[in-house]
Amino acid sequence: MIGCIIQTRMRSTRLPGKVLLSIDGKNSVLDYVLNQIQNCKTIQNIVIATTTNKEDSKIVEFAEKNNINYFRGKSKDVLDRYYQCAKKFSFDKIVRITSDCPLIDPNVIDQVVKKFDNGNFDYVSNTLKRTFPIGLDVEIFSFKALEIAWNHANLPSEREHVTPYLKKNQNQFNQFNVEYLRDISDIRVTLDREEDFELIKLIASKIQKRPILLEDILKLFEKEPNLITINNKISSNEGYEKSLKNDRILKL
Repeated sequence: MIGCIIQTRMRSTRLPGKVLLSIDGKNSVLDYVLNQIQNCKTIQNIVIATTTNKEDSKIVEFAEKNNINYFRGKSKDVLDRYYQCAKKFSFDKIVRITSDCPLIDPNVIDQVVKKFDNGNFDYVSNTLKRTFPIGLDVEIFSFKALEIAWNHANLPSEREHVTPYLKKNQNQFNQFNVEYLRDISDIRVTLDREEDFELIKLIASKIQKRPILLEDILKLFEKEPNLITINNKISSNEGYEKSLKNDRILKL
């Protein structure tokens, strides 16, 4: 079974409680993530994977209200959270989506999943060499590959960010990177900071159709190129860079 696991939590140092912030006065960030994914043709089951922290009970309430399966696991060891979640729901193929991607394109997800299904791959993504916008990140991997990573990954960055062990061991895992027609990785539609939230709200207000697709965003940016400057000064890897610092501390 192909299962999509959405990792999410309320605790965020840069934008606290961001996943339940309202984008349009009616729908939250998590609503958008869920609604976009539900338009995929390849996903068979969706699970929201949050933590056992008290504040994340709000996310459980959201899942129950929307009749979505959920799983509660470790806060910092997200690799373990994914592994235990996939094991519980008997997923043999896992699509990883993070809740800071409210404009994730269901067509892009389907493109990555179909590539995985049509080849003998352990791991397929569109982030090994980034050409898609930041915020349209999709990864799919086999349960077997996830289990190997779960057993052997030791560094904080490998446990917190789920897939670095897979990416770093190319000789062990058969990988493929899905690329866009051209490099548009300078576009940022993820949600980490207030500037990101401002841009996402503007995009949602200016594009009326649902789901919102990448082509819709590109057409909007052609008409209003100033929009891209709202958040293009933000580093794209703040969270991972912080984990790498913890790696170096561990090695000392």
